[in-house]
Amino acid sequence: MNGIESMIEQLAQAQAVVIGAGSGLSAAAGFTYTGERFTRHFSEFIERYHMTDMYSAGFYPFQTQEEKWAYWSRHIYYNRYDQDAGKAYLDLLNLVRDKNYFVITTNVDHQFWLAGFQPERIFATQGDYGKFQCARACHEKLYDNEAQVRAMLALQRNCRIPEELVPRCPVCGGNMEVNLRCDQYFVEDEAWHEAEARYEVFLAENQEKRVLFLELGVGMNTPVIIKYPFWQMTRKLDRAFYICVNRGQAWAPEEISERSLCMDGDIAEILNEVRAQ
Repeated sequence: MNGIESMIEQLAQAQAVVIGAGSGLSAAAGFTYTGERFTRHFSEFIERYHMTDMYSAGFYPFQTQEEKWAYWSRHIYYNRYDQDAGKAYLDLLNLVRDKNYFVITTNVDHQFWLAGFQPERIFATQGDYGKFQCARACHEKLYDNEAQVRAMLALQRNCRIPEELVPRCPVCGGNMEVNLRCDQYFVEDEAWHEAEARYEVFLAENQEKRVLFLELGVGMNTPVIIKYPFWQMTRKLDRAFYICVNRGQAWAPEEISERSLCMDGDIAEILNEVRAQ
């Protein structure tokens, strides 16, 4: 039995599926942070700031808020608002639509919602490009940013936005930030905690069943959120099975090797092949 056949069999037998998704899934869906997609949308920023990719550009120490938000409005727009659901996400939904599933993801691009996964079955641990928060977390509330982002994008010139478009905290008057987990000021609002609680309830309610932990595109950047817990739960739960699909980083500890399937390859191609059979 090859890897595709084994994955199909495990999906068919699973009574609960826990999907853990990292950046590799979005990259496989075509939403890359490097190469032609980056140069096409950020040419003037590359020329001025010598940026090499969207990931490292996110840490660039801009001298002014006008410059920072010129970049970030574009980054948010092309990764959150100017895209439909990727085919890899749609294929994944097709595989679990009628199953008892839950998603935990470190991705912040809203793809699971766009693809049609049930919102109450998604826990996005690291934030959302579509939300602003107070940069110093003076209060635990998030703000939809689409209108502001589109205005910044439309009115930016020479890698700057007009001063009046710089987002300000409505409570303390300070700077705003994208709701991304990058420091101690990350806001976990009420909706975040509700999603976390639903995830924990799902795990508790299904621990006696045949649970499939399906890990897609998770690397070693933040393994404590998805990868390590999946390994630990697979070892702890007698009826659990672990599948890891990732290019160049598909492996499992020896302790769970007999209840693991590691597939080193293109996630989009593998999901497409599984869906097609």
